Amino acid sequence: MAYVDNTETQKADREYIRNSMNAPILEKDKELALARAWRDNRDEKALHELVSAYTRLVVSIANKFRFYGLPIGDLIQEGNIGLMTAAEKFEPDRDLRFSTYANWWIKSCIQDYVLRNWSIVRTGTTAAHKSLFFNFRRLRAQIEGTNEHEGLSEADRAQIAEDLGVRIEDVEHMEGRLSGVDSSLNATIADEDNGAQWQDTLAEDAPNPEEVVTSMRDAQTRSKWLNDALHTLPSREQTIISQRHLSDDVVTLEQLGQDLGISKERVRQLEQRAMDTLKTAIYKAKDTEIKQRKNSAEHLSAA
Repeated sequence: MAYVDNTETQKADREYIRNSMNAPILEKDKELALARAWRDNRDEKALHELVSAYTRLVVSIANKFRFYGLPIGDLIQEGNIGLMTAAEKFEPDRDLRFSTYANWWIKSCIQDYVLRNWSIVRTGTTAAHKSLFFNFRRLRAQIEGTNEHEGLSEADRAQIAEDLGVRIEDVEHMEGRLSGVDSSLNATIADEDNGAQWQDTLAEDAPNPEEVVTSMRDAQTRSKWLNDALHTLPSREQTIISQRHLSDDVVTLEQLGQDLGISKERVRQLEQRAMDTLKTAIYKAKDTEIKQRKNSAEHLSAA
């Protein structure tokens, strides 16, 4: 469904379009002279005359995209941005008509605007999707016009993919994307009488309060196991583990060796031995905790 502007906006758009169509058409030599005046001397008057002469081109291209349901005034303004970009980058010494060069920039800016605003869901995130978005309907209509069956077959999708140089998966993605419409999560479910909304049916991925408490308790338990196991180590090994694994600024083996008066290799050996000791101690603590919980559960069950 196309966007409908209010009366004042429509009037302003018509006035702008009428003025664009009344702007004088430039001869090739004239437009090249204006382009050089802007490029070499930053002559704003020349820029204004050059750009004003081709706002009719912006209007013409914008009208081709009016069926996407976006305000024609916005499409024209986006096209004007492309026109200004073209004027800034145009090289008159290449002997190319400005209208030919500007056409690409105008179309590109309008297409980007359509892709950003056609839906609240981002569309055309890749070059393949962009090509499909602006060509899929046309190709589908051509194919369906010659088909005896409704919809697209696998062969039809393969033909579209070949014509546009994209993957069949991209065609299937865009077919599904263009066949749907945006729906609000706050919309009321049609068959519900209690005013339930679609967002009420969404699954909650966040942990529930019980899981949060359990996770915090388990984290505290593991921290206690580690702390108890760490205190069973000799002081030198405690220092190595603290500096190497429990500090934000990890100390190198070489630096620790210098601080402790031993070789780097000896520090590595002590670190490995300490890690093995900690793992063994933590596993024992875990087994003890499991047995205690099991006994507690059996005791409560018996009671």
